[in-house]
Amino acid sequence: MDIDLLLTWGATYKKVKAGEIIFWEGAQASFYYQLVAGSVKWVSINEEGKEFIQIMIEEGESFGELPLFDDDPYAATAIAAEDSVLIRLHKSTFLQLLREQPEIHFHFTKLLSQRMRYKFLTIKELAHYSPEHMISSLLQYFKQHKMHTCPDSNRVKLTRQQIADLTGLRVETVIRAMRHLHSEGKLVIEKGKVYC
Repeated sequence: MDIDLLLTWGATYKKVKAGEIIFWEGAQASFYYQLVAGSVKWVSINEEGKEFIQIMIEEGESFGELPLFDDDPYAATAIAAEDSVLIRLHKSTFLQLLREQPEIHFHFTKLLSQRMRYKFLTIKELAHYSPEHMISSLLQYFKQHKMHTCPDSNRVKLTRQQIADLTGLRVETVIRAMRHLHSEGKLVIEKGKVYC
């Protein structure tokens, strides 16, 4: 959403440090959040403290929208992956904005549909395929949807640990699978950087 529009409606900026919790899974939503600078990971954390990344948020993207629409608590925890700047708008004001500007509401419907499609892809990959296939499909999805890749070079902007956390694999498995994909010519690893 346009930052100037958000500011007109009373949004405020918030700086967060790397590792800072923005909101916890199970908490009630009070704000619409959009990333201005930095990166945010939206994660589920199990009893042992292991994180499973639901999605990595890039600059300009919103996150944590579900409770704004259904009044249930957050489905995952949002953590700043690096020092970041957010803009946030109070929930009631956000809902009024959507009522007054239906084209923005349609934008969110499309966004939620895209995120649901991504979830279907990841669940299918996790349930049925080898680590190599899972990683290859995930990277191709990112490339196709211009997510987490540099547009000019197709360099993957995610670390191997983040890919592991996105897929539920161990980082060692991701490293092995990526080397195998490189040897088959399905991705390129050059000076430690991955290209799809």
